[in-house]
Amino acid sequence: MVDPFLLSRRRALALGAAGLLAPPRLLAQPATGFTHGVASGEPGARQMLFWTRFVGAGDRPVPLRLELFTSPRMTRAVARAEALAAPETDWCAKVTVGGLSPGTTYYYRFTGPDRQRSILGRTRTLPEDDVRQFRLALFSCSNLPYGWFNAYGATVAADDVDLFVHVGDYLYEYERGRYPPPAEAVPGRVIEPEGELVRLADYRARYASYRLDPDLQALHARFPAILAWDDHESANDAWTGGAENHQPDREGPWAERLAVARRVHREWMPVSDAPYARYRVGRLLALHRLDTRVEGRDRQLDLASFVQSAGGELRQALLRFRDEEWMRGSRQLLGLAQEKWLFQALDQGRAEGVRWQVLAQQVLMGQLKAPSEPSALPLQGVRPELQGFLKLAAAAAAVGLPLNMDAWDGYPAARARLLSMAQRAGANLVVLSGDSHNAWAFELANDGRPAGVEFGGPSVSSPGFESELPLPPPDVARALVAANPQLKWCETSRRGYVHVTFTPEAAVAEYRFTGPTGVRSPRLAMVQRATVRPGTLRLELA
Repeated sequence: MVDPFLLSRRRALALGAAGLLAPPRLLAQPATGFTHGVASGEPGARQMLFWTRFVGAGDRPVPLRLELFTSPRMTRAVARAEALAAPETDWCAKVTVGGLSPGTTYYYRFTGPDRQRSILGRTRTLPEDDVRQFRLALFSCSNLPYGWFNAYGATVAADDVDLFVHVGDYLYEYERGRYPPPAEAVPGRVIEPEGELVRLADYRARYASYRLDPDLQALHARFPAILAWDDHESANDAWTGGAENHQPDREGPWAERLAVARRVHREWMPVSDAPYARYRVGRLLALHRLDTRVEGRDRQLDLASFVQSAGGELRQALLRFRDEEWMRGSRQLLGLAQEKWLFQALDQGRAEGVRWQVLAQQVLMGQLKAPSEPSALPLQGVRPELQGFLKLAAAAAAVGLPLNMDAWDGYPAARARLLSMAQRAGANLVVLSGDSHNAWAFELANDGRPAGVEFGGPSVSSPGFESELPLPPPDVARALVAANPQLKWCETSRRGYVHVTFTPEAAVAEYRFTGPTGVRSPRLAMVQRATVRPGTLRLELA
């Protein structure tokens, strides 16, 4: 039986080879009807959430019919459901369908008034019992003006995952021309609205512009999604009570902006309203989707401000910061409720005999310090403000302080509690992370004992260290690995995604790097592999 998705891909490749494809561009948004394709998410063994958007001609809600098929020929629907597209939800419609069969591929489409039909989608429920293999793609940090989403296109072309996980920065809230600056923006990659996202209409317009990307639409149409948000879906460096990129005097109360951002995220994405959730794949793995951004996070520590206000000798100020602020045991990243839920879920995994316990979350968990020797990262050619940051980071590293207070490194007591629980549960812990724009492979440790591994994914399009440090990327990587015992490998200059295969015998991460994002292409430029085997929690690099 021929899969229509395969036919479409073959035809596109043939047209490209013949030079008949139009130059790459964003898709046009229809004024009415189905405007942004289809998507599925929140996968379970017997249920799935389905999403689409249908803009009506007036201001009255529009009823839609969803049909599911087990064959791409779509001869007989095996399930049906009703959904409603309404202006109150920006015409986005979502419906969860139960009673499905485990480990089964479904094809689906929505039908609207006058028999208008959406594009065809494909999804797959989670398997049960003895699962021999499960594959996922890990994404983060997709900045549309910085270029094409080649990582999405490469995943669609490979067609070798059961679902994809996006751990945030699915879009960016900045005004046009800020990040990237105009000189670095890729032609044709224009975001709406022009200004920064603050109001309801702003966030809705930005999602609408991002979801016109053809590779993103294809990704959603082909695979079910597990989606977590990070800070840029609301505002930069967000925490429970505010954000670096939020000014209450001009932009109103943070709680109102955060509520608007959360509302639009849930409108436009195939997600439930649960801030965190667990997904079980038979006895092979349990995946926990976390919110390390705003659900219970205390405000990030500000090392530079502390040192400036403390005055006196730098080393003494750093020691005081380390002992009085950084090591404080009460500081939270998950929040009490989420932390309790996660610890119970890890314990549940032990009782169920689950092979792999997986955390899909936003920020790096591995310990990452700057090189403390000034010669490790020469500062010639580095802009002055960054030189100051790197000098402070090197001095901080000399007393054991990390590079980034916005990651788990800024909450060491919270990290120690989590890793200690994973050790007590006997978990084969695999942490999936994003946020940093660079690729990382960590062996996590707690109290000097192995506690898990971390696969930190590169960005889809946002620039990494190469945009700030005018040094050869291999030199940067060597310096960071040498300065950090938990860090076994990193790549700080390429965009892409991580393909992870879980089997009872191993978890294998393939860091798949794409070409420059200024050109739309699904081809891979480089692959790095990291393997961990149950019981060892040690990485094998190849």
